[in-house]
Amino acid sequence: MTLAEFRSSLMKRLSPLAGAAHRLSFLKSPLRLYCIFAQWLRRHMPKGLFPRTILIIVLPMLLLQSFIAYLFMEKHWETVTQRLSQAVVGEIAATISVIEAYPQDANFETITQIANQDMRLSISVLPPAPLPSPRPKPFFSLLDRALSEEIRTQIGRPFWVDTVGRSKFVEIRIQLEHNVLRVITRRSQIYASNSHIFLVWMVSTSVVLLGVALLFLRNQIRPIQQLANAMESFGKGHPVEQFHPRGAEEVRRASTAFQRMSRRIERQIEQRTIMLAGVNHDLRTILTRFHLQLALIEESEETEDLRRDIKEMNSMLEAYLAFARGDGDELPSDVDISLMVEELEGDAEIGGATATSRFYGKPIARVKASAFRRCLTNLVANAARHGNRVDITGRHQFGWLSIVVEDDGPGIPEEDRETAFRPFQRLDAARNLDESGTGLGLTIARDIARGHGGDLTLEDNPLGGLRAEVRIPD
Repeated sequence: MTLAEFRSSLMKRLSPLAGAAHRLSFLKSPLRLYCIFAQWLRRHMPKGLFPRTILIIVLPMLLLQSFIAYLFMEKHWETVTQRLSQAVVGEIAATISVIEAYPQDANFETITQIANQDMRLSISVLPPAPLPSPRPKPFFSLLDRALSEEIRTQIGRPFWVDTVGRSKFVEIRIQLEHNVLRVITRRSQIYASNSHIFLVWMVSTSVVLLGVALLFLRNQIRPIQQLANAMESFGKGHPVEQFHPRGAEEVRRASTAFQRMSRRIERQIEQRTIMLAGVNHDLRTILTRFHLQLALIEESEETEDLRRDIKEMNSMLEAYLAFARGDGDELPSDVDISLMVEELEGDAEIGGATATSRFYGKPIARVKASAFRRCLTNLVANAARHGNRVDITGRHQFGWLSIVVEDDGPGIPEEDRETAFRPFQRLDAARNLDESGTGLGLTIARDIARGHGGDLTLEDNPLGGLRAEVRIPD
């Protein structure tokens, strides 16, 4: 087989594949356009439920009304304008017939008077001259089209029409055998303009429809907004007060379910707090008994080891209780975060690291002061323990409070970061926020951040080490 034959055979085999690829590309093109349109619509559509509901209800009604009104009014407008133009052109044709069929006086005064009195046409017979050049026509002119069509049909002579120059009048010039007939008539005689009716109808119906929609939809959407605000406040740990189920049946059911859920969570937290208080009392009683017993024993290496174990047990107990207690019953309050950041800088320097701090934006934020400080203190103490340099940056803008703690320590590998957030998980090869080694430091810090409606994330520091960011909504 020659090279040419092999190439021809290969092209025949590949041609169906090429056709299929072409068809697929043809099918992808509308899909791509649809995706682009959907993205544009998603960016420009209103985000709130109320404006979206207004748009969904009002827009189709307006489009339907506009379409029906346009078809009805345009058909009526066109028919009436055509009939009026036909009548006026018929009168002009009759005038031309009289002028050409019967002798006239010198200045055509008789026919001019008859046309003015009986036909309400202002006519004048001009000396023979070329017709003026055509004037520019409007883009959409029903009058020009209807009038020109009737003159061509009934008169069939060269003509010139001016419907633009004078707003209330229309001028028509028709070439006769020996003269030029000039006719001036009122626009209302040959043109039925109902645009004002159309506009008034559309505006009035739109205003009524929009007013009714605003009146009823606002009352229906307000309970949904109240439910969303209550859920957001509860998620941030704020007390939910004066919230009652309102609105439609579905909204009432959702509000009632939220109230039951919040009460169950509050009862669970209350039971856990009572249990922790009992556990704390019992365990500390035993540890106190150990202290008293060791005080009665002579000092030795064994007693020193026991005291060290008791101290470690106290630290572990504090960590366990802090984790189980969470935010407790602490209420949010207005706190100067910039002052807290400065105090954290001092804590880092006490820990033996070189620290810098800065804060941007409004310094006051509404947080649970003790819990939030515990979260940041854990992060700063960990950074000072594992690094020589600590940078603390706070920002409060665009509705978010962000605190970033960076250090130049060994950091935590990316694959171990989620593991570090698990309770009682210790990273021997890396590090943990908990000084006592219980593996609860990161868990407590993230739990506090999420209790404020935000989160704690760990990333690589560009200068080396770990970058921990606490971000909560304002």
